[in-house]
Order: sequence, then structure tokens, then C-alpha cells
Amino acid sequence: MSSPCLTSATVEILDAEPHHVAAVQAIYSHYVLHDLCSFEEEVPTVDQMQARRADVLQRGLPYLVALKDGEVVGYAYATAYRARSAYRHTVEDSIYVAQGMHGHGIGKALLREVIRRCTDGGFTQMVACVGNSANTGSLRLHESLGFEQVGVLRDIGFKFGQWVDTVLLQRALR
Repeated sequence: MSSPCLTSATVEILDAEPHHVAAVQAIYSHYVLHDLCSFEEEVPTVDQMQARRADVLQRGLPYLVALKDGEVVGYAYATAYRARSAYRHTVEDSIYVAQGMHGHGIGKALLREVIRRCTDGGFTQMVACVGNSANTGSLRLHESLGFEQVGVLRDIGFKFGQWVDTVLLQRALR
């Protein structure tokens, strides 16, 4: 069992363990099926999500869950920004909060811990690729923790019968 990285009166941020992944997959499936923030169109299985988690951990990057009253209410992780070696100092973050749990500081607590872990890990830059330029919640969250918008990829994805932008944000970690 992992020890908490951050605890408050309402949310506990922990390393994600295999037994958390079914809840992580349930949170993510909502975004795949109903939201433009993820460009994935088919819900990955729990086994696929387990493999993704294992890949993140194998690279020495954080994969975290937020627990409220013992229930997984959000998750976040960092991945390599790109595969080529010149990008080895740059990571990309991803954050998902359970429906009905937005506005409680869960995303901010998760992202703050991902930033801390990646900074401690020696990475120098973090990039956020926010699906859907109308995703103001994610944009505000990132900006509140020091990310700056550096570009927009217009009409880069096609989901639910519409073209969707991706907003690029960046934050120095050192």
C-alpha cells in the first residue's frame, strides 16, 4: 500500500495502484463517450488502462489518484512529450476528474503533485495539450499553476461530427 503524497480534509493524493484502475477507467470512459477533451473515440478496457499505467511507471513518471472518502474521484499522470531523445527533458500531463466532482480543488491537487514529482525527477518542461479550446476549466486550471498558452492547433481532431481544436500550454519546471 502506498503512502499519501498529499492529504487535506477533503482529498488524498496517492500513487495509483492496480486496484484503482477500474475506477480510473470508469472516470475516463465518460470523457471518451461524452466529451471533446479526449480525442479517443473507443473506451479502453481496464486491461488497456493497466498497461498504460504500467508504461508510465516504467518510465519513472507519476500516475496518481485522488481519493475522497475512499473513492477514486480523479486521476492524473505524466508521459513523455515525444519519443525522440531530444524531448527527453519534457513531459506532458493529463488530468481527469469524476463527473460531479469539479470545482472542489481535485484537479489542482493532482496537477500540483504531478508538477512536483516531475520537477523532482529532473524534467525541465511540462506541456499540456488541452482538447477542445472551449474547455475553460482545464485551461484555467493549468494557467493557475503557471502554464502559459503557446498555441492552438485548429480543427486538428474530428469527434462527434465536429472539428475540434487543441490548445497547447507550457510550464517551465526549473
